[in-house]
Amino acid sequence: MYNPGHFTESDPDEIGRILEDHPLATLVASSTSGLVANHLPLVLRDALLFGHVALANPLHADIANGAAVLAIFQGGNAYISPNWYPTKTATHRVVPTWNYQVAHVHGRIRWLHEPAAKRRIVSLLTNRHERALNGPDAWKMADAPADYLAEMIDKIVAFEIAIERIEAKSKLNQNHPAENRIAVSNKLAALGATELAQAMGRSLPE
Repeated sequence: MYNPGHFTESDPDEIGRILEDHPLATLVASSTSGLVANHLPLVLRDALLFGHVALANPLHADIANGAAVLAIFQGGNAYISPNWYPTKTATHRVVPTWNYQVAHVHGRIRWLHEPAAKRRIVSLLTNRHERALNGPDAWKMADAPADYLAEMIDKIVAFEIAIERIEAKSKLNQNHPAENRIAVSNKLAALGATELAQAMGRSLPE
C-alpha cells in the first residue's frame, strides 16, 4: 500500500477502531489459481483474527496452514470537493480528492476443523454482533435446535490468523492547512458522514 508518512496511521486505538467498526474484511490469499479474495466478517482477540468460510468454499483446500494472507479492513470514506476548502477562494490551488481509512492486516492462517473450535468462533462472532445490535435480546446459539445447529456447524470451516504486522492509513487532508481540514470535517458531518468527520477531528493537531 502506498502510504506517505503524513497519512500513515500509527495510533493503536485508531487502528483498533477501524477493525472493530468495520469487521467485514477482504481476505486476500495466493492460491494455485492465482490471487483470491473473500469477503468475511472477522473478530480480533489477543493478536488473532477469527472467522469462518463455507465448507463448499475451496479456500480451505487451496490455502495451506501457515500460508500468508492479507485481511483488508476498509473504514469510512468519502469524496472531497474542492468547493469545501476555504483556501479555494484565495488561491484556487485545490483539486478533488478522496478521504478514507484502511487497515491491512498481514498474518498466517490456520484452519480449524474441530466442531468445538468452530462453535467457539461462531460464538465469538455472534456474541460480538448480537449484543451490539440487540442488547439483552441478543440471539444465542442455544436458541437454535441442537440438531440444526450441529448441521450448520458441519457446513463451515473455521480459521484463525496470527497477526504479523498491520499497515494502516488515515488519509484525512493532513496535507492541507487546518482551516481546510476543519471545514471538510464540518461538511462531512453535515452530510451525515459522521464517522469520517470524527476521524478527521481526531487527526487535527492539539
